[in-house]
Amino acid sequence: MKISVFGGGAWGRALAFALAEKNDVRIISRRDLSSLLAPLNERLLAQDSKPIMQVDYKDGLDSQYFVMAIATSALREWLTRVKLPKDIKILCASKGIESGSGAFVSDIMEEWIWHKNLAYLCGPSFASEVVQSLPCALVIHSRNLALSREFGTLMPKFIKAYVSPDVVGGEVAGAYKNVIAIAAGICDGLNLGANAKASLVARGLVEICRFGEHFGAKMETFLGLSGAGDLFLTSSSTMSRNYRVGLGLANQKPISEILRELGEVAEGVITARAITEIGERENIYTPIAKEISLILNGKSVSESFKKLMS
Repeated sequence: MKISVFGGGAWGRALAFALAEKNDVRIISRRDLSSLLAPLNERLLAQDSKPIMQVDYKDGLDSQYFVMAIATSALREWLTRVKLPKDIKILCASKGIESGSGAFVSDIMEEWIWHKNLAYLCGPSFASEVVQSLPCALVIHSRNLALSREFGTLMPKFIKAYVSPDVVGGEVAGAYKNVIAIAAGICDGLNLGANAKASLVARGLVEICRFGEHFGAKMETFLGLSGAGDLFLTSSSTMSRNYRVGLGLANQKPISEILRELGEVAEGVITARAITEIGERENIYTPIAKEISLILNGKSVSESFKKLMS
């Protein structure tokens, strides 16, 4: 099958590599990815798979399937500019909530694409492990389970794909866990101990459930791979950009410096503010997200964590 991946960030490249095991994959990005794709293509050629080709937008539109790996903050502008055909089938790998509007990724995507042609990839997965072909299990959420299963057949042997109709649950879990990961990074950066971190992450899961249930999500989603699985992974490793944001904040670094050092998007920074705004508007109790938002706006880290842990 021909698959085009929109977005040349770490996750977009990792998904392109994974899908290239069984498919003809092209990647579309405004920046030159030749040096980043070279080591991936060497490994693909060694296993008799086709190399990933970087193409321009027009040359990538003849694929049967598409993967969206554009940062949520840039998604609306990208869709407005690119003008995708309405009948294409897209697997969305973007996670986050749009600042200002409070729109989920599905809200944005469905302004351009029929909901039956959209699926959403969720679950515990670091790009750096995917490009090593290390095993993982993910969930493909869609209101069209037949489409979820179609995308599942495209996955390589090292990715076990489950399906779920709970789109909202997958989106909320995937977005919110980045905020809790920032909090977990702060907790570790302040050396508050394993007990404190365990209580913080567990309370974070409750907070995610409360927020998601308000929008009709299913509890089972938050207790599975898309929820607890992704949350525990992202909150426990320096491979997580959002966790590293928390470590930086605990060390009194300005957020601008932290993001510059990361060199990649940390969705939790924007999502914390978006969740806080939604929580205030919808009267949803979001204490951890609110404190992270306040910290990002300049509140003392130690003051915020005294409030959270007392």
